[in-house]
Amino acid sequence: MADLRFGVMGCGFWAPYQIAGWMELGGVELVAIYNRTRSKAEAVAERFGVPRVYDDAQAMLDAEKLDFVDIITDVGTHARFTLMAAERGIPVICQKPMAPDLETAEAMVAACRERGVPFMIHENWRWQTPIRAVKQAMSDSEIGKPFRGHILYANSFPVFENQPFLKELEQFILTDMGSHILDVARFLFGEASRLYCQINRVNPEIKGEDVATVMMTMGEQVTVTCELSYASRLEHDRFPEVFIRVECERGSVELGPDYWVRVTKGGRTVSSRHVPPHYPWAEPSHDLVHSSIVPCNANLLHSLRTGEPAETSGEDNIKTVRLVFAAYESAAKRTAVSIAE
Repeated sequence: MADLRFGVMGCGFWAPYQIAGWMELGGVELVAIYNRTRSKAEAVAERFGVPRVYDDAQAMLDAEKLDFVDIITDVGTHARFTLMAAERGIPVICQKPMAPDLETAEAMVAACRERGVPFMIHENWRWQTPIRAVKQAMSDSEIGKPFRGHILYANSFPVFENQPFLKELEQFILTDMGSHILDVARFLFGEASRLYCQINRVNPEIKGEDVATVMMTMGEQVTVTCELSYASRLEHDRFPEVFIRVECERGSVELGPDYWVRVTKGGRTVSSRHVPPHYPWAEPSHDLVHSSIVPCNANLLHSLRTGEPAETSGEDNIKTVRLVFAAYESAAKRTAVSIAE
């Protein structure tokens, strides 16, 4: 089967890891890179042996024969580049968050749907090795159906040092990390019908919120609480690990520090450690996250080859986007809100 030819748009912080994830898979050929600052595109192209560089996005899309494009730019440009590719019939993979507001995200999904263009979001957190292990453990009929869940992402990682632009966002942790954590909640528990959220800004040097607590009714009346924070100093400060607790009718599943998953049923607890694979191109501080890029890319590639829906298609991920902005609505109104189907 021939390699799929693709182009990358954007050469910022995440682009080298995203590209390395594609190279890890095989079956693809990166033929062109666009970045508005040409020197950045040239540096990435040299690193990965990419033959052509552009500082004009339309020129790249018109000149290259592409099987898909991977958009790794800032969120404010996602819609423009998505529509630019969709108008040319080029399948789109776009970084999260999909868009800076719900209306724009809905328009992106609708535009690709109307043109029959595959549209996928690179939402990799649900592909983390320990989180997949939690999902697998939840399928054990012996522990029964879940009735309560808790997802904790709380640490003191200096996220603003390597991504200083985050300081200027009026909306921060819910759009940046909530996109991941609320998607994980959907992956584990199903769709939300009701949501309540409170937010806070602890760091005085930023514009947006760095703490959020979201409570949802999900799936078959499961109460799920998601806690997000970059202002927490905890005993188990394990950036970027997520801790999860699932309480079920006849047992429980817990993901704790250092990738340990504990399943309690029948009066006993069995523990197993699910360490993510290591890749030489991954940063040690981001190893858990970077390794999840590979299975996410594999799922997206499978969708492009077969036409089967990706786990994180645009049609699916828009449901996560709706939760993010429902959380802001709830926080502003200080009341619970219903989630439209």
